[in-house]
Amino acid sequence: MGIVVVTGIPGVGKTTVMKKAALGMDINFVTFGTVMIEIAQEMKLVKDRDEMRKLTLEQQKKLQIKTAERIAKMKNVILDTHCTVKTPKGYLPGLPEWVVKKINPIAIVLVEADPEEIYNRRASDKTRNRDPDTKEQINEHQMMNRAAAMAYAALTGSTVKIVFNHDNAIDEAVKQVAPVLK
Repeated sequence: MGIVVVTGIPGVGKTTVMKKAALGMDINFVTFGTVMIEIAQEMKLVKDRDEMRKLTLEQQKKLQIKTAERIAKMKNVILDTHCTVKTPKGYLPGLPEWVVKKINPIAIVLVEADPEEIYNRRASDKTRNRDPDTKEQINEHQMMNRAAAMAYAALTGSTVKIVFNHDNAIDEAVKQVAPVLK
């Protein structure tokens, strides 16, 4: 199969959708952020995942390259990551050229939901320390992700599949993903 990238903004449910879609399949589920935090902790740059977005751009780039190198060696992978990372200085590409070319995905799955749904999911998730974005900022972030996903596809020749994960409709989202995993 190669590497299929799944992406979406925090709170959209990308991990939940893709794990359910991959049930019973011989696929390695890898989270870019988990590999990246392992490397950042090895380098003593952060203590937890939520500190990652506050690193300098140079630190982010070094971590992204090291993470891409590890992941590129893997086979048959669903790669859970963010298309863009919202930082205090603006949006940072989650898969800039030096990363996406190393990973070379066969497809990019962009999971989306209505901004109000994401806003409400974030408000009820007490396990994370997320930025308090408005519905308008959530919408902007999703639009930035669409633009970035197409740019990544142009660099790699991969396809982009938009999957909608609306509240109480995960089975429909899973059906939308199925053709990509075949």
